[in-house]
Amino acid sequence: MNVIAFNGSPRKGGNTEILLNYVLNELKNEGIETELIQIGGKPIHGCTACHTCFQNKNRRCVIENDMINDCIAKIADADGILLGSPVYFADITPEMKAFLDRVGFVSVANNDLYKRKVGAAVIAVRRGGAMHAFDSINHFFLHRQMIVPGSCYWNMGIGQEKGDVEKDEEGIRTMKILGQNMAWLLKKLGN
Repeated sequence: MNVIAFNGSPRKGGNTEILLNYVLNELKNEGIETELIQIGGKPIHGCTACHTCFQNKNRRCVIENDMINDCIAKIADADGILLGSPVYFADITPEMKAFLDRVGFVSVANNDLYKRKVGAAVIAVRRGGAMHAFDSINHFFLHRQMIVPGSCYWNMGIGQEKGDVEKDEEGIRTMKILGQNMAWLLKKLGN
C-alpha cells in the first residue's frame, strides 16, 4: 500500500508540510509506504479545457512542460493521496487549484481513474478561510468518486510563521488521528 502527499504550499518546510508529515508518519507506523511531492512554488499551468485528454485517453494532459503528468501517474498508482494547502484568501493556492483542475480532468477523461482511492485534505491556516479551502479539496475527492476518511476535527492546523503549527496541539492530534483513520480505511479496503 502507498500514499502520495502533494504539498501545495510554496513555503518548503512550512506549516503545510509539517502537518502533512504528521499524517504520513502515522501511515508509515502502519507499514504504508509514503512519498511527499512539492507542487507549491512550481510552474504549473492551469487547465486550458482543450479536451485533448478526452480524445487521447492516455492518462496524460496535453500540456507537457510541467510536472502534472508525473503527478497523474503517481496518483493512478497510489492507493491514497493527501493534498495539503495553506489558505490564500479563503481558498487553496493557485498551484493546488491548477493541479486539481488538470489531474481531475484527465481522471474524468480516462474512466474515472481515481475512483475508490482514499483521499484526505490537510489545511494550514493563519486565522480564517480554512473551511472553504478544506471544502475545495474535498469537492475534488467527492467529484472523483474517492473515499474520504475523517478525523476528530476538521483537518487543519493553525499557525502563521514556519513551525507555528507545532504549537497547535489540537491540530497535531487531528493530523495523527487522520493518519490512523486513513491507514485503517486503506487496510479495510484491501488496497
